[in-house]
Amino acid sequence: MVKTIYPNFFQKFFQSSSAGGILLMTCVIISLLIANSGAGRGFEELLSTQIGSEMAGINLRYPVLLWINDGLMAIFFLFVGLEIKREMIEGELSSVKRASLPILAALGGIFPPALIYLAFNAGTQTADGWAIPMATDIAFALAIISMLGKRVPSSLKIFLSALAIVDDLIAILVIAVFYSADIQFTYLLYAFGIFVFLLILNKLNITSLAAYLIPGLFIWYFIHHSGVHATIAGVLTALAIPTSKDATLSPLVKLEHALLNPVNFIIMPIFALANTNIAFEANMVSGLTTPLGIGIIAGLVIGKTVGITLFSWLAVKIRVARMPEHSTWMHIIGVGMLGGIGFTMSIFIALLSFSGNESILSEAKFAILTASVISGLIGFLWLRKAGNASGNSANESPAL
Repeated sequence: MVKTIYPNFFQKFFQSSSAGGILLMTCVIISLLIANSGAGRGFEELLSTQIGSEMAGINLRYPVLLWINDGLMAIFFLFVGLEIKREMIEGELSSVKRASLPILAALGGIFPPALIYLAFNAGTQTADGWAIPMATDIAFALAIISMLGKRVPSSLKIFLSALAIVDDLIAILVIAVFYSADIQFTYLLYAFGIFVFLLILNKLNITSLAAYLIPGLFIWYFIHHSGVHATIAGVLTALAIPTSKDATLSPLVKLEHALLNPVNFIIMPIFALANTNIAFEANMVSGLTTPLGIGIIAGLVIGKTVGITLFSWLAVKIRVARMPEHSTWMHIIGVGMLGGIGFTMSIFIALLSFSGNESILSEAKFAILTASVISGLIGFLWLRKAGNASGNSANESPAL
């Protein structure tokens, strides 16, 4: 009896659309518990342990945390990039009007949050953190929406994925321009050259995945050493991998299927464990009412929701974009709420903004965590309530 029940249970769990999200949220809770227990220091030491090697001028020795955030996350971005490209070729993003909506929505999620933050922090020592509320954490946002299963149309998940990808690319550009003191353009040139080589392979109809993935490793290496966030290498590699509009099993689809379970059940849980180990401190709560805390929370929770919804509405209103299939304005507002889950990239920008000031950095981290929890919770509840309701037509305007 036990032998039949447990395998069936686990098989059904790992095949469900919400399994990855549930596992990810569980890892977040476990990581927070570890960070605030006696095991916290040991866990930090583990994450800071150097692994890898240095030889013949090639430096591949880094802390465990960096391998997770720059290495494993590059695979995650490769997976998401594959999904985005497939949808652009044969799916929801295949038309100009549909593809333009997530791009414009992402722009809406950039400017209002930054302006809200500056409204509270301009002229203060925390003004440099203006880009903190601009970022959306694609991993956690997708985990939340995946937990809703069939309550939301699949096109909405693609819309959120595309929006978050554009959002992250803009955030990476902002980091490169405003927060990177030493960009190595020679390495970027090397990476770009390899990317062009991959595009040529695509044009020559080379279908071997190894022909793309091995050069992709070199793209990762050069981008990482350039000073720009290395996860963009995953997106660039994905864009070069060939696909097709017909029913044939293309290299892109093969790789996407191969990465599905490793990404959902290995990479993302490890990522969550490593990045949510925030030790709570007494000054964190009071920091929520400072200009820094208010700017981050208002920027992420309010700025993201208003900006994404408003820019989406304008794009549809002036007919430069189309709504995702089977979605309503209630869905778009819910996606705007989930856009307020800043977390990883927001924390990364906070580290760049306030390095050397541990007190301000702790306040910023707690404000980001608070805003992300609020955004995730209200976004989940809002979309769950919206369900598959068709009360608002995709062509109607929301009440703004």
